[in-house]
Amino acid sequence: MNGHKLKRIHAFTNDALADYDAVKIAQLIQNKEISVQEVTQAAVDRAKKINPHINAIETDYFEQALNDPKFSINRQFSGVPFFFKDNTDYAGMPSHHGSKAVRPGNAANNPKLSRQLLDQGFVVLGKSTLPEFGLNASTEFKDGSATLNPWHTEYSCGASSGGSAALVAAGVIPIAHANDGGGSIRIPAACCGLIGLKPTRGRTFSSDASKSLPINIISEGVVTRSVRDTAHFFAGMERSFQNPKLPAIGLIEHPSGRKLRIGLVPQSITGQVDEETTATLYQTAQLLENLGHHVSEFRLPIAASFVNDFSQYWGFLAFMLQNLGKQAFGPSFNAQELDNLTLGLSGLYKKNFYKTPAFLFRLKKIQQDYMRMFDHFDVLLSPVLAHTTPKIGYLSPQLPFDELFERIQRYVTFTPIQNVAGAPAISIPMGETKIDGLPISMQISANIGDEKTLIELAYAIEKAQPWRRIQGSDK
Repeated sequence: MNGHKLKRIHAFTNDALADYDAVKIAQLIQNKEISVQEVTQAAVDRAKKINPHINAIETDYFEQALNDPKFSINRQFSGVPFFFKDNTDYAGMPSHHGSKAVRPGNAANNPKLSRQLLDQGFVVLGKSTLPEFGLNASTEFKDGSATLNPWHTEYSCGASSGGSAALVAAGVIPIAHANDGGGSIRIPAACCGLIGLKPTRGRTFSSDASKSLPINIISEGVVTRSVRDTAHFFAGMERSFQNPKLPAIGLIEHPSGRKLRIGLVPQSITGQVDEETTATLYQTAQLLENLGHHVSEFRLPIAASFVNDFSQYWGFLAFMLQNLGKQAFGPSFNAQELDNLTLGLSGLYKKNFYKTPAFLFRLKKIQQDYMRMFDHFDVLLSPVLAHTTPKIGYLSPQLPFDELFERIQRYVTFTPIQNVAGAPAISIPMGETKIDGLPISMQISANIGDEKTLIELAYAIEKAQPWRRIQGSDK
């Protein structure tokens, strides 16, 4: 820990992992400078040291990983330690989905998505935590426990891929699985100072559950500490499966010299953005102008009704989970164990279920509205979140639903649009809070299929303003 005030904690040390990114670790393994056994042992030792302080691991697979590390040889990340998010099946392990209502057995098989992830060569160490069904913006639970932010353990690590982000930020592993249905890659990446790219809908294989949704808002990806890891990950996933309906990303290894038209979005649909976040936004805009890009302010042409429409869809998902949980998760599913957020969202939808055709119609139209914005801009720059990272308890599912729901709506205002539109967006750490030194992150979003521009621009920003390091921060 780094002083009693900040309560900062990390696992970085002089072992086989050092502070390398995943690409470097894989290269060292391939060159036989370090072994898979050494890397796996180092990651397990780090996890055992750090997890009691941050509560980011739902289920560990340490013994199996150490004794029989199954991984694909000669792949992008062969031998690199990895955690699955605990809403995705991995054969031999349970999937709890962050909920006491789910009482799973071990998964019998790996679905397509899991096979695509495993095809990258990772050694799986276990499952990372998420809030119940990924519905919350903080990884907190109905019993009052939470996954903590390693930058300051009194604060939220974000959600829903909170456990993955906390483990990567703390240095347990360099890369971890994440998925995003309303910001769930970008929000925890923002809170924990990581790179989080939500890809275009259909860029990777989808889970069976997401494919059955009226609008598939869920995208799969990772959280990382370097742009290089994110770029190599999506290149590797593309080698396993390339969607013929989307332009290829390819392996991007450096910035382009292209000068971009950047739309600056300082206002969210729901209202104000706090002072520190706004200051970081304009500092980022200045950096981009200094790099030669043209930045101009832009107001999103998205009706305020989007907030209610997305909230109704969010409630629809909770309603389906509550009422079809036994079909989805087996006869042991117990709806009485659901938390206040899930039950409240389900109740919200139940009161307004007759509006379903109208809100689905409007949400499906968002894609065309979104794509038209890129007639004038190459990318959009906005905050990831409307205010800085809150303390544990501010988004607790122990709160009354109405209070919690209002807080989430004020906080998560910039990320859901890309989920509905099916477009890519990346979270990058660009600033820090004055008092506790927590990361403040910005979102850059692009048109459907244009991850390439986002990765190239992220490389340029990383080079111009390297990310702050948790192990080097002693503010």
